[in-house]
Amino acid sequence: MSFGVNTFLFALMPLIGAAAALFRKGVTVLMPGKIVITLVVASGCMATLNSVHSAESGTTSWGIWLYVVTLAGLMWEVMGFWSRVETQLNKKTGIVINLLVPLLFGGMLLYLWEMLTIGFEVPQVLLPAPSLIGVAFANSLEMLWADFQQTFLKAVLAGFFMGCVSGIVVAVLVDKVPFLQRGLLPLGNLASALPIVGVAPIMVMWFGFDWQSKAAVVVMMTFFPMLVNTLTGLKSTDRMELDLMHSYAADYWQMLLKVRLPNALPFIFNALKINSTLALIGAIVAEFFGTPIVGMGFRISTEIGRMNVDVVWASIAVAALSGSLFYALLAFLERQFTGWHPSFRVS
Repeated sequence: MSFGVNTFLFALMPLIGAAAALFRKGVTVLMPGKIVITLVVASGCMATLNSVHSAESGTTSWGIWLYVVTLAGLMWEVMGFWSRVETQLNKKTGIVINLLVPLLFGGMLLYLWEMLTIGFEVPQVLLPAPSLIGVAFANSLEMLWADFQQTFLKAVLAGFFMGCVSGIVVAVLVDKVPFLQRGLLPLGNLASALPIVGVAPIMVMWFGFDWQSKAAVVVMMTFFPMLVNTLTGLKSTDRMELDLMHSYAADYWQMLLKVRLPNALPFIFNALKINSTLALIGAIVAEFFGTPIVGMGFRISTEIGRMNVDVVWASIAVAALSGSLFYALLAFLERQFTGWHPSFRVS
């Protein structure tokens, strides 16, 4: 790394931080020490990125890769420092740490991805660097937003809502009418085993090329997981609680609304989180079989044919980000509504 004095100084900082952590172990116990070591390791990452981007083709030496391996080990130790912080004493500190550690891990993966693809000159068709994907993302914001609206805001949310609500309603009917359980559940297992690639073209023929056909595929994928999980949750109510409601002369619907459905909430939220990923996958795959000239699935299939792999990865990033945020929202709501469950209790 001989590409300027500033690069050399930035590359020297992680070595100083590592020496301080090695010979002064008390530094890593204090919060300012953790922050300083994190910043000096980040400066080393910036130095290596600057070096590999500034180097001429084929001139990157083996020494920089030895330094990158050492830097990856330091980043691993830094994440260990932050993971061992006691988060139960301060709620705000716990929230920051729970966000910081995944961000550091994701940043480490992006750093190694960028270094390897640029340093070893990996062809863009095989795997573009994150910086190139970022440029494609910035240049295609309007197009990616239109795709997001078509796929997620229309097909995914509509199909997810209809599939989950109908699953809960049918689960209550199955619980109320015993013969439906023996007649409907085997059919449900059969329908849930149908491949998306077989169902999607049929739904396109039935409901057209717009988002309605994709929502229909999402309904099929989300209905039966919700049905099975809700039935399991309704049956999980303790017998003592049911006997208590019987002693109060409660009818079926009173027991359902006041005892059985609240007890089934952990199972329902589990199905919601599973369906959040299934819905996005189903909508994107369904768009491969017919859609207007907009949508995440359409964009991926079209741009890969044009060898615009950076745009494909940008679309994948939008899908991953929207799916992760949707899952995080459901996990947050689960914690708000089922905080009484033993899985959320702090020992």
